[in-house]
Amino acid sequence: MDDSENRQLARDSLFLMADLRIDGLDGEHRIKVRNLSSGGMMGEGPVRVVRGAVVETAIRNIGWVEGSVAWVQGNRFGVAFRDEIDPKVARAPVGGDGEQAQFLRPLRTGTGHSQGVSLRKV
Repeated sequence: MDDSENRQLARDSLFLMADLRIDGLDGEHRIKVRNLSSGGMMGEGPVRVVRGAVVETAIRNIGWVEGSVAWVQGNRFGVAFRDEIDPKVARAPVGGDGEQAQFLRPLRTGTGHSQGVSLRKV
């Protein structure tokens, strides 16, 4: 994709923490993901990256995603992913299938004995 095609992708504004690896450097850097689309992301953090650098980002519920730095401005930078992702997966609860958990608690019906306990959804 060229630059004009990248700007047409829908981006989700969000705030996620992620880990970033930079090709050729040791270690991982903790960054903030400010927006995310199927083709890339905007990251922010105290890490020095240069345009064209190959990076990998650990995105919640997705895993490590490879890409290259498309732009840098101060402590923010854009990453164009090598392969498209589904950004909605990153918004889902961690380890969940996207459905809300159902919690139950006992409801006492006045007797205080276990016979008078029923369950209701809260």
